[in-house]
Amino acid sequence: MQSKTSRGSAASLLRPLTVRPIGLTAALGLIGDLAGPQVAPDLPEITGITLDSRSVLPGDLYAALPGAARHGGEFADQALRAGAAAILTDAAGAVLAEQAATASGLEAPTVVVVPDPRRAVGPLSAVIFGTRDEGAAPTLFGVTGTNGKTTTTYFLDALLRALGHSTGLIGTIEIRAGGEAIPSALTTPESPQVHSLLGLMRERGLDAAAMEVSSHALEFGRVDGVRFDVAGFTNLTQDHLDLHGTMDDYFAVKADLFTPARCRRAVVLVDDPWGRRLAATAQVPVLSLRTAPATDDGEPADWTVTDVGTSGLGHSFVLAGRSGERLSLRSGLPGSFNISNAALAAVMVLASGVPLDRLQAALDSHDPFTTEVPGRMQLLGEAPAAIVDFAHNPDALERTLASVRRPGGRVISVFGATGQRDESKRPVMGAVGARLSDILVVTDDDPHDEDDAVIRRAVLQGAETAVREERLDCQILEVFPRAAAIDRAVELATSADTVIVAGRGHEVWQEVKGVNVSLDDRVELRSALTRHGFSVLSTPGIDF
Repeated sequence: MQSKTSRGSAASLLRPLTVRPIGLTAALGLIGDLAGPQVAPDLPEITGITLDSRSVLPGDLYAALPGAARHGGEFADQALRAGAAAILTDAAGAVLAEQAATASGLEAPTVVVVPDPRRAVGPLSAVIFGTRDEGAAPTLFGVTGTNGKTTTTYFLDALLRALGHSTGLIGTIEIRAGGEAIPSALTTPESPQVHSLLGLMRERGLDAAAMEVSSHALEFGRVDGVRFDVAGFTNLTQDHLDLHGTMDDYFAVKADLFTPARCRRAVVLVDDPWGRRLAATAQVPVLSLRTAPATDDGEPADWTVTDVGTSGLGHSFVLAGRSGERLSLRSGLPGSFNISNAALAAVMVLASGVPLDRLQAALDSHDPFTTEVPGRMQLLGEAPAAIVDFAHNPDALERTLASVRRPGGRVISVFGATGQRDESKRPVMGAVGARLSDILVVTDDDPHDEDDAVIRRAVLQGAETAVREERLDCQILEVFPRAAAIDRAVELATSADTVIVAGRGHEVWQEVKGVNVSLDDRVELRSALTRHGFSVLSTPGIDF
């Protein structure tokens, strides 16, 4: 067993402190055809694996993969100087790695060429970090879908802790292994990080973990080699078509999670046609869950939400089982979509084998579904109601705006659209904003390398067309930069109104032409409230 406590770097934060060295020849032999037909018998021992040459630790296998602009083989010299024991790559990467080593005056590296290195990395990571064996990792819950993944995983985490479990969390906002929180750059990290995190959780004695599983993670192999105990599906709405092309292709990627290689059992929300299609075609045992009134004559769901009532800002409701079981729940979060998120979390825990009476006792003695989710329906002020949310596609925006209207008050919304992403959703989002807002302030999101004015124009055109053709009573403004738009929205508000800033949620940087500009919607909204004489919640607020 090799200790890594002395190898202190940022990379080691995501790794177990101790790793059992394994010969690379043996490791490759355990991943079957992914290793290719020929493997040298005298490859070195390795104690880790990474895709990032900057995070290589001594004894690592550096996986040099082709990227959108550069090939990882070009950075082999950096990996070797950091102590990489070998390099895993494709034929092109092998040439680049040897060239990089020679140019830097380094010895010829040990290079292993495999047919598809990206698909080999996940299974290899499972072997190296010891998460391949059944029962080696914590009980693992994975949540996929377009909207609701983050909140559902936070709900799962809170509910599992209420049941007495020690938990981990991997998602958009943060990575958490017990009490230690690590900011997250990706919804789902790359596969070596996923497996090293699961190994770290096991080492720390954690017995349950919840993970967001994005379509990008499935498409690019980030959860390869992982088998979830329970996978959950929230919904499927228009998003990421810049990557997937069509909704059918988007669905097919999501559906891949619900196969025996990736999960043991599943819970599927069947409120939309995509969910019903998934429940009918999934290759693993499925519990179906309906949280909205039925609109078809299909098979009754295994679990159904009934008896919905208001409870403060949120709702109380009952989960009714097909065989007469009943579970009483409450969520302090506004919006019917949070009923769906809470119900999904509860049924996923039931599907893991927790008895109904034990789950009800935990729900009665705790309040897991009013847990903090930064940047998700986060309340910063009450008069006016001032809210920051992550809604950044048409369906999420519609659900969010519909949930915040108060009697006698107006809805003032602030949002834009992300650059270099699905362009077709921009006018749709503008139309949604116009229908559900009294004042719509169109501004910038993350333009990336696109012209921000072009992005705003597409959102504005959708809003203006909806106002004209549907004769809507909505005032449309274009204000930029984003901080100025937030200030303008608050300036226009009265204490009876609701100001909602959507699209970026917990994010603290805005990317403009390759430059990260410091920008936190929560900070800007609090500052604007103070400037215009409104009170701000004295604590960080109720984080949904």
